[in-house]
Amino acid sequence: MARLPYLTPDDLDPDDRDLVERDINLVKITAYAPGGARAFNRLGGWIRSSSTLDARLREMAILRVGVLARADYEYTHHIELGMQFGMSEADVRAVAKGPGAAGLGEIEELVLRAADEITLDGAMAADTFAALHRHLDGEQMVEFTLAVSYYNAVTRFLKTFEIDVEDEYLHYLNDFPYSD
Repeated sequence: MARLPYLTPDDLDPDDRDLVERDINLVKITAYAPGGARAFNRLGGWIRSSSTLDARLREMAILRVGVLARADYEYTHHIELGMQFGMSEADVRAVAKGPGAAGLGEIEELVLRAADEITLDGAMAADTFAALHRHLDGEQMVEFTLAVSYYNAVTRFLKTFEIDVEDEYLHYLNDFPYSD
């Protein structure tokens, strides 16, 4: 169970009830801090809807963050989102295995390596940055780094509050187990 009870619309001031319109556990916890929830939602929404970064590559990087953090919530939700944005089942399995997985193209390999470095080392290595920058322009490099950094924060939030994976997403843990 989550460390805090999940909020319902009745728990919130009328002006803040919109924060829990989306029926997922993450928003039912972030709504404890309405101003923070709105800021959190704006950045996440921009990453998903307004970024110029290729959506499939973005979702591969986000999913890799979930794998590295062993954040079941992040992992399951972004398997579904990734597939909506063009990831295949083979892509999901490759992301779970990480850089060097069979079937990855050069850009996919670089995206996973960069996500690993930012997540595990706190920064992308210079050689990875240079290689990825050959594929992505300056704006996309910033957007990529913002996305990976944001979702690293999300995984820490999810794990700190022990937010439960909703039942409809649990099958992804069996369908696509983490690779070791």
